[in-house]
Amino acid sequence: MKVVLFCGGLGTRLRDYSDNLPKPLVPVGTQPILWHVMKYYAHFGHTEFILCLGYKAEKIKDFFLNYNEYISNDFTMTNGGQDLRLLMRSDIQEWKITFVETGLQSNVGQRLLRVKEYLEGEEMFLANYSDGLTDAHLPSIIETFARTGKVATFMCCRPSQTFHVVDLGDNGLVRKLEYVRDTGLLINGGYFIFRKEIFDYIREGEELVIEPFQRLIDRDLLTGYRYNNLWSMDTFKEQQELTDMFNQGNAPWEVWKEEALRRSPRTPEKAQRHAATGDR
Repeated sequence: MKVVLFCGGLGTRLRDYSDNLPKPLVPVGTQPILWHVMKYYAHFGHTEFILCLGYKAEKIKDFFLNYNEYISNDFTMTNGGQDLRLLMRSDIQEWKITFVETGLQSNVGQRLLRVKEYLEGEEMFLANYSDGLTDAHLPSIIETFARTGKVATFMCCRPSQTFHVVDLGDNGLVRKLEYVRDTGLLINGGYFIFRKEIFDYIREGEELVIEPFQRLIDRDLLTGYRYNNLWSMDTFKEQQELTDMFNQGNAPWEVWKEEALRRSPRTPEKAQRHAATGDR
């Protein structure tokens, strides 16, 4: 399945970075969040990407045109650096990436319309805001959606923000105060699956999740997939939290590493440690 990635927003809530970088290139560890999102999809076999570009599109193009996979992989260097050899499969050798300028001020709905021609022949496709990470088992989500026969689905998750929700009475007295994540509210996590019919519900100028999604709701054609493990990067604080998780070796969204560890041969020392701790 092709993967549409929305990469054109201004990223105004990440002002510490967005003056110099588009939001998808803000780093999580050694690589931008966009790379992590693409690695997630590629891990499940979806390696054809369509990037909807806008703000600082040239920087995203430059990142891939000058991509250095030795930064994120183990390798051997010989001959004083003249010869380099990766110790595992190339990151992006099997990827096909289409770069499409979709407008500086376009909303997500219009960006999707701009890449419609690159989705010809696709019965279903994937899409993502490119600012959130998950360890969800993507094949299960696709299989669940395919059985419904609906037009669209998206991941629904609890908000990660720490602000409080207030229940305020008419007399100004506070009746209840709690963290938003404890209220049972669900938010749009930005991991979408669409059938080609989604384009029948989008008009020029419309935002994807407003008018088009409301039309789907009215016709019982929109579903949600509840999953709580989503690590979003909407603010500078969240970027720091994700980087801390990565630096501490606690990056559960790196599902591709989990599989590599399972397949790697264990030394006697590793096997002994695995038996004692359950480490893979």
